[in-house]
Amino acid sequence: MIVKEEVRKMKTVAPLVAALDNSARCNALKKVAEKLQERQAEIFAENKKDLEEAAKNGVADQIVKRLKFNEGKLADVVAGINQLITLEDPIGKITLDRELDEGLELTRVTTPIGVIGVIFEARPDALIQISSLCIRSGNCPVLKGGKETTFTNRILFEIIYGAVLEAGFPEGCMLMCEQHNEIDELLTCEGLVDLLIPRGSNKFVQYIMNNTRIPVMGHADGICHIYVDKDADFDKAIPVIIDAKIQYTAACNAVETLLIHRDIAEEFVPKLAAALKENGVTLRGTKEVTDILDKEGTSADYETIGEEDFKEYLALIVSAKLVDGVDEAINHINTRGSHHTDSIITENDETADRFLQLVDSAGVYRNCSTRFADGFRYGFGAEVGISTSKIHARGPVGLTGLVTYKYMLRGNGHIVGDYASGKKSFHFKDL
Repeated sequence: MIVKEEVRKMKTVAPLVAALDNSARCNALKKVAEKLQERQAEIFAENKKDLEEAAKNGVADQIVKRLKFNEGKLADVVAGINQLITLEDPIGKITLDRELDEGLELTRVTTPIGVIGVIFEARPDALIQISSLCIRSGNCPVLKGGKETTFTNRILFEIIYGAVLEAGFPEGCMLMCEQHNEIDELLTCEGLVDLLIPRGSNKFVQYIMNNTRIPVMGHADGICHIYVDKDADFDKAIPVIIDAKIQYTAACNAVETLLIHRDIAEEFVPKLAAALKENGVTLRGTKEVTDILDKEGTSADYETIGEEDFKEYLALIVSAKLVDGVDEAINHINTRGSHHTDSIITENDETADRFLQLVDSAGVYRNCSTRFADGFRYGFGAEVGISTSKIHARGPVGLTGLVTYKYMLRGNGHIVGDYASGKKSFHFKDL
């Protein structure tokens, strides 16, 4: 397949998809949900092939967790599709209506972005979520999944694309790339692809950003923090930390670094270490942290790290460091984090408000798990990815992150010369 030629055709189809009304897009999603359920046995059979290949090739456990697609994941994605159908139409919303002069009316109207290239990791459910969001928001997706899910992605794409064509969408409204070299070709499609959304490792995302002139939206790392304040309730803190680490360890919103107030460290760290051990999590603490555990003589699984050794693990490992207070925690997060999702555990309203105000991340939480950073859990139906950018979209990117806008001006023979000469003047009246 010559990607550029296929994308060029898609660019001409994109306005037709954008013009489809709300009912047509919702009906297409209903058909997608029906077909996925009708053909689930085929999907699971293809996913089994991917899992067998992964076992043969020694694929890492965290990737295997992501690529496994079973009844539970199918139920989740179908629920996400059904939720998307109930959401307000993101297209055609008037966000500005202004009369510039009599008979000269300006409106700003939301429109689809157009052609969106999404390059994502080995998660079959990601293909469904991305496709569904693009269908609902009137965009045309170019999809490239991880090679580990080749068989599953192939059957899912066949089902989804077939369903939308059956629902009246135009030919060429969706495209899937399978070969690795097609990524590089996709990166050259400036002027044809309107937006790229990469989902993967820091190295991969940086590669995409450095090798294309197409706008890129997304995040490179998921170094998420939980700060346990001196006014924390331990009975809240430990379950929140455990959930944030183990509920889905390979997710980008799993906690990777714990910051603990020194005033509570002697009491809290041993309790934390015991809970982590019980859940199979290795604690990698700075010397201050591990000195406390050495003194306690605990049997917890821990090791000492340096001040520069904080990173994203995507595994049953968590780093820990002691801090003097909320300001040191905020500074560590803003300078060492990835601006993804960070949480504070505290019963002190003033401290919590300071944290929420000053931490410069896409998601900032109080007394809850970082794992809530998710489009479905936010009520978006699904997400195409998480953005740590501040331009256009931030946090979980749902329907509202997949639209832009255009200005429509309706007049009656108006000319700029009349206003430049002073014959006429603007009166700018919001309608």
